[in-house]
Amino acid sequence: MNNRFKFGLIGKNISYSFSPKYFTEKFSKMGLNDFKYFNFDIPEIEEFPFILYHKEHEFKGLNVTIPYKESIMRYLNEVDDEAKEIGAVNTIKITDNNKLIGYNTDVYGFQKSIEPLLKLHHKKALILGTGGASKAVGFAFKKMGIEFKFVSRKVSENVFLYSLLTKEILDEYTIIINCSPVGTHPNVDEAPNIPYQFINQKHLLFDLIYNPAETKFLREGKNRGATIKNGYDMLELQAEKSWEIWNLE
Repeated sequence: MNNRFKFGLIGKNISYSFSPKYFTEKFSKMGLNDFKYFNFDIPEIEEFPFILYHKEHEFKGLNVTIPYKESIMRYLNEVDDEAKEIGAVNTIKITDNNKLIGYNTDVYGFQKSIEPLLKLHHKKALILGTGGASKAVGFAFKKMGIEFKFVSRKVSENVFLYSLLTKEILDEYTIIINCSPVGTHPNVDEAPNIPYQFINQKHLLFDLIYNPAETKFLREGKNRGATIKNGYDMLELQAEKSWEIWNLE
């Protein structure tokens, strides 16, 4: 790989992001001192082409985060079959002839991160949120043979409304994944609006958020004996998978 290449993260309100620090440290450890990783915090996805073709930037790869994992797809030349099926891209490989190919590494990161925590009674999951990350989580559950329902504020197919979650539903769905941004720093006193009083030691609560390390959502679960995990390991795993994709010939 040529040392003139740069990498970056496309997103909105991403000053807190994990990726620049992670990849900057990785490049340093590998002795890739001319490799750079930047945050590209853009208010609208329409600004993406201006970043990409700016003469100062010659990219080899990009990561994509909230809220652009779905809308970025229209700017790509090609989308990997799995990412196409999910309907969301979080990794872009840029070829030597400037072709943009989209992939999804969230599925890999999430599956590897949650698998060690799964017990026999964890057969059904609630996925809080319906964005790009939740689609990847749903795809991973499909691969693992775990039934799931999305939870949303809007009525649609295969969805529970937050306002209609009951004890019966939470008794049946013992995995709860927060794919919404609710509870992210600095809004650390917020948590998804679910009936926490029905959570017990049979539940597994997984939050894709990693800052703070223990969100209010996770704390509410821990206080009731649930197994909890944040999104840090998932991010590391998907970042390494991104690096692998960027380096494929």
